[in-house]
Amino acid sequence: MAPSDNGGRRHHRRGHGTRRALRREAPSTVALLADEADFAAMRRYTSFGFDDHRSYLRQAEGLLQDLAARELHTTVALFDPAEYAEYCADAGLDPDSPGSRTRYVAEVAAAGGTVPYTGQPVRDLLPELLRAVTRRATADTATGLLLRAGDCPDCGEDLGEAALRRAGLLLTRLLEAAGPGDHHLVCSVATRRGSLTAALSATVPAGADGSAGPPLAGEEEALVFGTVLAAGIATGGPAGLVMRTSPDGRPDALRGWALDDDGWLRPLSEAEVFAAYCTDVFTGEPVPPEHGVEYRGGFPLPRPEQEE
Repeated sequence: MAPSDNGGRRHHRRGHGTRRALRREAPSTVALLADEADFAAMRRYTSFGFDDHRSYLRQAEGLLQDLAARELHTTVALFDPAEYAEYCADAGLDPDSPGSRTRYVAEVAAAGGTVPYTGQPVRDLLPELLRAVTRRATADTATGLLLRAGDCPDCGEDLGEAALRRAGLLLTRLLEAAGPGDHHLVCSVATRRGSLTAALSATVPAGADGSAGPPLAGEEEALVFGTVLAAGIATGGPAGLVMRTSPDGRPDALRGWALDDDGWLRPLSEAEVFAAYCTDVFTGEPVPPEHGVEYRGGFPLPRPEQEE
């Protein structure tokens, strides 16, 4: 009688099962070419086997759906052909190779600026991805400005860290004073290399007695917003902040502030807010005010030294 190999088959099946379990715990990253120009740049590589951008996006969407069906945690990154070519040149890699593309995607994912795939269509995923990449680039630039701010010549304090603390206090005070409602804030800082802009959407819930509860906001958005505001404080460059509030059952209200020389927000008057919103930034010509929106002056925020 021939010896049974059932034990070997059971061991083989267990091996496959454990590998499948490990595969479900291994995260995946898919990098997308967002537009036609980037797609065209990659077609110069013979190992890149796609001829049409729309077909490429359909195939990418199918891959994402397949990964999600297998319960694999998947993030999506942006594939930048120019950055990829530079990466390959620096690392001594052949850019016309799937292996090189895989290594580049791993580097991009490690650097951040990715978004999780939760089943959304690619047409919705791409704008979300571009916003995430822009936030990451903005945060990197603002962080660089804070690192280069140095130390206070009088007290030796790290100016970047001090600016971050002050920015956090300003944001907290601003949302507390704004009160219950949905608030959309935009901070702009002028630098020698151009303008830095960050946006933040926050909700301040109303308590049972009508008072304002703790603000609710996305952690990454708040971090980038605070870093940009801190960069304005640390560099002393022209900076401003505008806030659009949507209270229940009432028209939206627009308010504005400018960052003063002491690193605190100075409220703009109603006329200044109106002029800022109703002037074309490129031509200087007036533009019609937005319908159903009230232009209001900013409210003052008490300085810490005044409270002391």
